Amino acid sequence: MSFALEDLPYAYDALAPYMSAETLEFHHDKHHMAYVTNGNKLLEGSGLEGKSLEEIVKESYGTNAGLFNNAGQHLNHLHFWKWMKPNGGGSSLPGVLAKKFDEDLGGFDKFRADFINAGVTQFGSGWAWLAIKCGKLVVMKTPNGENPIVHGATPILGCDVWEHSYYIDYRNARPKYLEAFVDNLINWEYVEELYSAAV
Repeated sequence: MSFALEDLPYAYDALAPYMSAETLEFHHDKHHMAYVTNGNKLLEGSGLEGKSLEEIVKESYGTNAGLFNNAGQHLNHLHFWKWMKPNGGGSSLPGVLAKKFDEDLGGFDKFRADFINAGVTQFGSGWAWLAIKCGKLVVMKTPNGENPIVHGATPILGCDVWEHSYYIDYRNARPKYLEAFVDNLINWEYVEELYSAAV
């Protein structure tokens, strides 16, 4: 397979004021496009050309750093755009998720604090995640372009904490960006869709 840049599922200005059109233009059209372009170059001759994106990420982990970094970031971003929507976020979770949040994470407020903390404490570039591991929901963080699938987990929500994701709108205030993401941007229906597919 080759990597391709998909269109955003909403207009560039649809997530304002929490994420600006300028941020999305740079992040999607420049940064994500670079992962696609570089990933396709590195895929050639890798022996992984016929694999799915998830297989490429798993099989290049620890063996082909360049391909892994670009394929991992492509996979992360394909979901990242769908993990957000206008008028999203907040604590009104679909029923099945609300029950699981209470059982595994100590409720929504505890999840919110732990997820924001994961993003804030990820040193340098990386991601904050909500994933399923061993049948339970867990909050995780990973450096750079790593995806939880290389650690035996299935991500159902992720927030990009690379500076290009928030610096135009929030400068160095990563906590404010993460708060805005959780409170105003998360597409909980897509999170539920991924959760249902994984269990």
